[in-house]
Amino acid sequence: MAPVKINHHTSSASLSLHSSVERSGHKGNWANRNRGVVLVFCIVFFVVVGIIALFTYRRMLKRKADKESYETTRD
Repeated sequence: MAPVKINHHTSSASLSLHSSVERSGHKGNWANRNRGVVLVFCIVFFVVVGIIALFTYRRMLKRKADKESYETTRD
């Protein structure tokens, strides 16, 4: 059976916008068209999160060392 093509004409703004976007040739989403840029964004994000985690870890170690360095004496 051959597929049947139905042309439905509406005056809806959203449907006309959708059809004009389809005609403009922008198919797929931005991330699919620009995979390299998305990859760079992900790498930069992981590097920044790693640096923040490193500074946080060092700060925690310093606080722990300072806390353990206090001397307590009994009177």
